[in-house]
Amino acid sequence: MTLELHGYRYSVYLRIVAMTLTEKNLAWTHVEVDPFAETIPQAYLALNPFGRVPTLVHDGFVLYETTAITRYVDEAFAGLALQPADPQDRARMNQMIAVADSYGYWPMVRQVFSHRVFRPAQGTASDEAVIAEGLRKSKMVFAALDGLASGGQFLAGPSLSLADLHFGAMVAYFTAAAEGRAELSCHPKLSDWWAAFSGRASLLRTEPGLP
Repeated sequence: MTLELHGYRYSVYLRIVAMTLTEKNLAWTHVEVDPFAETIPQAYLALNPFGRVPTLVHDGFVLYETTAITRYVDEAFAGLALQPADPQDRARMNQMIAVADSYGYWPMVRQVFSHRVFRPAQGTASDEAVIAEGLRKSKMVFAALDGLASGGQFLAGPSLSLADLHFGAMVAYFTAAAEGRAELSCHPKLSDWWAAFSGRASLLRTEPGLP
């Protein structure tokens, strides 16, 4: 069996898949693809015509879109189950993932983290107005997810789920900014969850560092 994970090493979505593979105790080969490059290799576009990352190749089976990949990995391989059996817990998991994708990723990662942490590390200019907008929009996301969270160590039910991995990768970047840590501290259930989840091995092992 071979697993190839194609994607940008700093991508939140690559990390989500890498965390999922780690939780399933699977080995894979990383193939670096920068979706922000001026020219994306044709070999990668043959796998994913949209040029986005990540893409998983499992023994010739090609799959892109993060939620499709993580659910496939959970269902195709033995090991820790990452989707709740209870229909309501599973629905809550899917809802939280959708909220994180639709409303959280851009302000938390592309605005706050990118402009406060990533760009300075690269020596490029940040925009304080973009950071302020990202923080404003993130407040609604955190308030909504704090209301949806089950409380305790996991977001959607009594055990680890894809919601923890999905949102956790975003929070790891968001809280690299002081303003992100301050926002998290305003939400009790999410703060308790992060205190437990931030030390999880799959999160630590997939830490990309900074350029």
